[in-house]
Amino acid sequence: METVYDELVQAALAAKADYAAIAEVSAIKFVEEFRQACEQNVCRKYNTNWVCPPAVGAFAELKARACRYAHGLLFQTVHQMKSSFDWQGMMAAKKMHDKVFRDILAAVRNKHNLRDILPLNAGACEFCAKCSYLDNEPCRFPEEAFASVEAYGIDVIQLEKACGIPYYNGKNTVSYVGLILFNPI
Repeated sequence: METVYDELVQAALAAKADYAAIAEVSAIKFVEEFRQACEQNVCRKYNTNWVCPPAVGAFAELKARACRYAHGLLFQTVHQMKSSFDWQGMMAAKKMHDKVFRDILAAVRNKHNLRDILPLNAGACEFCAKCSYLDNEPCRFPEEAFASVEAYGIDVIQLEKACGIPYYNGKNTVSYVGLILFNPI
C-alpha cells in the first residue's frame, strides 16, 4: 500500500504541485466556524454555486461524507505575486492551480484507477462561466464540479502542518490546496 501512496504523491508532484502528501482522514479537523465563514460571503460566492454553501449541503452532512474515506492526497501549489495585494495575479494563480488539480484528478482516476473518491479543491467551482444554480437548473457538468475544502469546514492549516506541508510560503506568494479523499484499493 505504501508504494501506491508514494506513486500518488509523485503523480501530484509530476503534475506541478509544489508539495504533496498522504493525509489520514481520521486526523482531519473539521471546524463548523470555518464553514460559517462562507456565510459571511467574503469570496462573494455564497448562494451562487451548486458546490458552495448553502446548496452543497449542511456541515454535518459534508463532514459525515468526508469521514467515509480513510485517506486523502493533499497537495499545494505555490505562486509568486507582484505584491500581497496582486488580485489579478491571485486569480491567474487560481486558474493555474485548477489545471493542476484537474491533471492530478485525472491521474488518480485513470492511472491509479481510484474510483471511490471525493475531490475537494480550493475555493468555489468556476468550471462554468455562470453556474446553473443561478437559473434554478441542475448542474450541467456534475463530474467537473468540485466543492471546496472550505465548504467542508476543513482546517487546512492544521492539515498541512500534520502532513509536513508549509502553510506560509514566503512574502508575495499565494498558495492553493487540493484534497482528494479515497479509500484503499
